[in-house]
Parts: sequence; structure tokens; C-alpha cells
Amino acid sequence: MPQTPAPQLAWYLVHTKPRQETKALLNLEQQGYTCYLPLTSVEKLRRGKAQQVSEALFPRYLFIHLDSSEGGRSWAPIRSTLGVSTLVQFGRLPARVDDALIAQLRAHEAALPAGSLFAPGETVRITEGPFAGLEAIYQCSDAEQRSLVLLELLHKQVRMRIDTAHLGKPV
Repeated sequence: MPQTPAPQLAWYLVHTKPRQETKALLNLEQQGYTCYLPLTSVEKLRRGKAQQVSEALFPRYLFIHLDSSEGGRSWAPIRSTLGVSTLVQFGRLPARVDDALIAQLRAHEAALPAGSLFAPGETVRITEGPFAGLEAIYQCSDAEQRSLVLLELLHKQVRMRIDTAHLGKPV
């Protein structure tokens, strides 16, 4: 009786259509493929209110676990899956992703704090830039890693956007 070759599973990179990472993920999983879409939680303004939303960590990309042995499943259906643009290749070879990188991404995703660093209305200290050392009132953050704060200048509250990395808790 002929022996079937052992599966040679590896991670590969799928390029999706714009803003269709989740659609591609669902359609690939429905076909029986194992996929991974790293997500990050961001705070966005929607209709004037801050909301926590999940977004792809790498927009337009997701990872797929495939068998590269001859006895493995055909990769042909991947290209015609709704939401998928193509399988990323270098020359004629599909871009293989190291298992250790996937493990690191999963660990990083699990370690991300849920929610925002600051609560709306909380007093924050500006740590860098021309307003360093001043305190402001945190309002919300946006998708560009900037925060909207109220800063009191000349006895008047002024709204301004500041890089979130330049904010800290007051001492």
C-alpha cells in the first residue's frame, strides 16, 4: 500500500481587496482553510461619539495555513474567493511566513490592552512638544494615533489634536 506524504503545513500571505479582510477571512474559512487575521482595537469618532472598533493590524493582508506537499489541497480556489485579490508571491513562489512570526503576532494581539489608555474627561499631561508639561482634558483618540484634548490657553479651553504617544498620566 503506497504511503501518503506527510503534510508540509506553512503560513502564507493573502492580499485582499480594499477593506475586505473580514469578508476574505470568512469566505476562506467556509471553504475549510485555516486563516489568521491579526486585529487591533482602535477608538474612532462615529457621529460625534467615540467607539471602539476592531481593525486589521495589516490592512489588506491576512495569513493562511496551507499544505505545500503534492498530496495537499489545491490552492486554486483561493484566488477566486470573494474578498481575495491574490496570494502574495516573490517571483513565482508564494511568500512563506515563518511560524515564529505568527506566534509573535498572536502573543502581541493577546497582550494588547482593551480600550483606550485614557478615559474621556480624564486629566492628562502633555509630555513632548511646545505644550510639554501642561495638563489637558482628554476627549477621545482617532485612527491616526492622535488624541483630541482640551487645553486651557489664556483662560479659554482650546481643542487640539496631539500625538497619543505625547500624553501621560499627571504626576
